[in-house]
Amino acid sequence: MVKAAYLHIPFCEQICHYCDFNKVFLQGQPVDEYLQSMNDELKNTVEAYPPTQLKTIFVGGGTPTVLSIQQLEIFLISINKYLIPRDKGLEFTFEANPGDLSEDKLKLLLDSGVNRISFGVQTFDDNLLQAIGRTHRRKDVFQTVELAKKVGFTNISVDLMYALPNQTVASFKESLDLAFSLNVEHVSAYSLIIEPKTVFYNLMRKGKLQLPTQENEASMYELLMAEMSGHGFIQYEISNFSRKGFESIHNLTYWNNEEYYGIGAGAHSYVDGKRITNAGPIKKYMSLVETTGFPYVETHSVDPKERMEEELFLGLRKIEGVSKSHFYEKFGIDIQTVFVNQINEQIAKGLLEEKDDFIRLTHKGKFLGNEVFQAFLL
Repeated sequence: MVKAAYLHIPFCEQICHYCDFNKVFLQGQPVDEYLQSMNDELKNTVEAYPPTQLKTIFVGGGTPTVLSIQQLEIFLISINKYLIPRDKGLEFTFEANPGDLSEDKLKLLLDSGVNRISFGVQTFDDNLLQAIGRTHRRKDVFQTVELAKKVGFTNISVDLMYALPNQTVASFKESLDLAFSLNVEHVSAYSLIIEPKTVFYNLMRKGKLQLPTQENEASMYELLMAEMSGHGFIQYEISNFSRKGFESIHNLTYWNNEEYYGIGAGAHSYVDGKRITNAGPIKKYMSLVETTGFPYVETHSVDPKERMEEELFLGLRKIEGVSKSHFYEKFGIDIQTVFVNQINEQIAKGLLEEKDDFIRLTHKGKFLGNEVFQAFLL
């Protein structure tokens, strides 16, 4: 059963140097026509796979808030039309760049059911912001978060990054201190990963990208966990921290290996036991929706073996880990029967541990998560 919906707005006014998400420059793009295609895809999707247990909606990008207020209104009407009825506890998140949101846009979002804002802060160091291709500055973060609170938002998340070019442990500590001063409910913090087809990738290949050492990156992550705990944030996933009760329901849908819609160019869905990939290029996406009703370019039926692999690969990202009893209920087989060798190997390395009903990462394992996850791909 579908638990979540992700909707992708691929337009940006500036392309960040590290970003490999599906995105295009806003100028000259058929934005209105794209929103109509999203409306049509959404309508066809909910008819094909009715959302009986929808708990969370997430609008990401790109930069969703580059839409004009008129475009935002049309888009939000479409979401409300096809993803209702919604229970009152539904989480509805909108990604935003600091500095992009006017009071009118924020009021429109709130009045349209959006109850959670996720700001892409990344760092509070203005020099670093410029170096990574961000258009906002430190002052914009404080002004926009304050404005969101004034309008009535009570669930605000900020994204931070570490291991950025020339970033020091001290400068990351300053960003954490400033993030805490915002008094928000949720923080996501990710280390920089250099992806192909990005500005940073090209600079790295030319030897022009000065990155922190692995030791400094590990020190930043250690600092992150300690500071979050010291300020009352619960680490519920490798890179995510929240006040009690403010965990991201949307992200947990992925890590719990549950089904979700993916609407928009380049989006991915997991519905009816199938993983589906949408066309990425805007024109191809729109053309497929117009001619076939769906923009699918790849559909893969997930077999039981893959589902069990994904249960571990995704579930071990959660700090609580993977429930042995839930695994049995879901698949009708003991987790130890399927993965006994992998579990024992990772326990012997000190990367996994068993705690009551759960198999979870150790403190050491949090630093080597990708190595642990890969071990469960049979």
